[in-house]
Amino acid sequence: MFITRTISGAVLLLIMFAAIFTGGNVWLVVTALLSAAAMFEIFRVFGIQKSAAAVGGYICNLLVYCLLFFGLEEYILAAVILYFIFIMTIYVVKWPVFEVNDISRALFTFIYAGICLSFLYRIRIADEGIFYIWLVFIGAWGSDTCAYLTGILIGKHKIPSTLSPKKTVEGCLGGVAGAALLGMFYGLWADKNLEGSEYYVLIFAVTAAVASILSQIGDLCASAVKRNCGIKDYGRLIPGHGGIMDRFDSIIFLTPIIYYILYILKNTGCI
Repeated sequence: MFITRTISGAVLLLIMFAAIFTGGNVWLVVTALLSAAAMFEIFRVFGIQKSAAAVGGYICNLLVYCLLFFGLEEYILAAVILYFIFIMTIYVVKWPVFEVNDISRALFTFIYAGICLSFLYRIRIADEGIFYIWLVFIGAWGSDTCAYLTGILIGKHKIPSTLSPKKTVEGCLGGVAGAALLGMFYGLWADKNLEGSEYYVLIFAVTAAVASILSQIGDLCASAVKRNCGIKDYGRLIPGHGGIMDRFDSIIFLTPIIYYILYILKNTGCI
């Protein structure tokens, strides 16, 4: 299992990094497929993967990425409202096939896996986005690695949650500190190679620390959904890791926040 997990993880990293460096339409297609796959996994967990609500979700997810392709980000909220109206119409037309819980789950899935993941593309296509997008992975996968190692070495006190009994307070703090340290090192590189700010070290360290906190909350949120639905993994697409949601749960949660942090920093002249 360890060898399988390592190989599949390495392949995933290669695909992701190659797509990020390529950018453009390649990254658009990759993020669109990630969103669709994540939506399918959650729809399946809720038992509505073959419903009209799920089909409408896939179509509206495609619409979101078409809007991004044409630079019409301001209409994405309209796509969310359109999907809401669509599923409410289904709710009425097919009454009593669907319950209000099914409609809530469908909208939750579209926003959670569809809209939130689309911010990976939006960060990458921003000015100097090729440099800023790594903060997402530092805050998610870098933090996760640091938390895991810290928990193994000095973890003693369990976090006050039954969602993940193996997680410790020391591990969580180690994840935040490790992400901040990685962000600081990345900021040192940015100071020498990027223009626009004299405070990249501080900005990247703080942003990575915030991303780590959000990443860990996102991981627990995805675990909570799994516990509620009585499953171990969202899927089997990535051998040894599970599904897209199992690997990208923390990234989904933190990416929109990182996008808006960077947006504010850029518009205030901080970077």
